[in-house]
Amino acid sequence: MPSRTGTATKTKSTFREACTVSIDIDASRETIWSLLVDAPDFPRWNSTVTSIEGTIALGQTLRIRVPISKRTFTVKVTALEAPQSLVWGDGRGPMFRGTREFALEPVGAGTTFTMTETFEGVMLPLIRRSLPDFVPVFTQYAYDLKHEAEMQTAKRA
Repeated sequence: MPSRTGTATKTKSTFREACTVSIDIDASRETIWSLLVDAPDFPRWNSTVTSIEGTIALGQTLRIRVPISKRTFTVKVTALEAPQSLVWGDGRGPMFRGTREFALEPVGAGTTFTMTETFEGVMLPLIRRSLPDFVPVFTQYAYDLKHEAEMQTAKRA
């Protein structure tokens, strides 16, 4: 299980690889959710995202650019339950599929944010070496989100 202090962990098997980060944030789910679904604002607070084009809504397609790759990632929002969970992904099973899941769980006056990226499929062993190390990226993502959500909460207080 990942640390709730924001350090990401990775798990691997032959046909599955996942990276997970969890962090406790002193902000409401609603504050964090508003950051997670505001695609145009992502690059302002999140150093791990260059841009997101599209609307973060169920069934919508997003085009995501990140500093660690020249590729534009095209994903589809496959699940969304405000203000607690969001899932997007691309690819097709059983060949190769990538899925990112976001979860917000209330804890006292704050929230535990968890994000997991999972890659699965029979092609994974062939392309595994081309995947970046998500541990530092996910750790930074969690800290960026925590900083922004807590700053917004402090401004409202």
